[in-house]
Amino acid sequence: MTPAGKDMTKILVVEDEPGIALGLEDDLKMEGYEVEVIADGAAASRRAREQAFDLILLDVMLPGKDGFEVCRELRRHGLRTPILMLTARTQEAEKVMGFELGADDYVTKPFGTRELRARVKALLRRAAHDQEPDSYRFGDVEMDFQRGEVRRNGASVELTPLEFKLLAVFIRSRGRVLSRDHLLAAAWAPDTFASERIVDNHIANLRKKIEPDPAKPQYLRNLRGLGYRFDG
Repeated sequence: MTPAGKDMTKILVVEDEPGIALGLEDDLKMEGYEVEVIADGAAASRRAREQAFDLILLDVMLPGKDGFEVCRELRRHGLRTPILMLTARTQEAEKVMGFELGADDYVTKPFGTRELRARVKALLRRAAHDQEPDSYRFGDVEMDFQRGEVRRNGASVELTPLEFKLLAVFIRSRGRVLSRDHLLAAAWAPDTFASERIVDNHIANLRKKIEPDPAKPQYLRNLRGLGYRFDG
């Protein structure tokens, strides 16, 4: 039961199979969440930008727009709401694509209610723990956490959702040495099959966008054999 004076956690379920949608709605309501169900991708994208939700359960196969398109659109609009994708697909490449677009976790159908509840709770805990300040400035760069934007000398800098998340991890841990394994665990979703080389590639791309001289980085520093440190 929700304590008096405290708003219920709101979850948007985007699922076009009536049986699955009803089952998810009933189970989540039993857990004490407020649930809204939408069956169309385009409608879900609009609704998620109109109403503040604490979590989005997003099916991949949807009419109108598929889950990948919806996820991409929401992240491009700066929406930071955790997204848990539901899919019958098991190909690793498709999961990686979803994570690259900004999904936070995946559940493969058929899934058990206990697993889903655990993943929902984990994402909600992580979102509560990862509360960011409104903005953070270093050098000529300003990171606006609320709007999901990065600006340099006042001009917008286009970051991918993963680059945005990676930079946020560095800012939260500024001054600390972070290993590649730590960065994989913090910025990539659980169960992502990514190599340490992928971390290096993303940091190289990030340097090109935020460093005065990417060849001689002063913010994202590499400590040989240890990892990276943010000195912004």
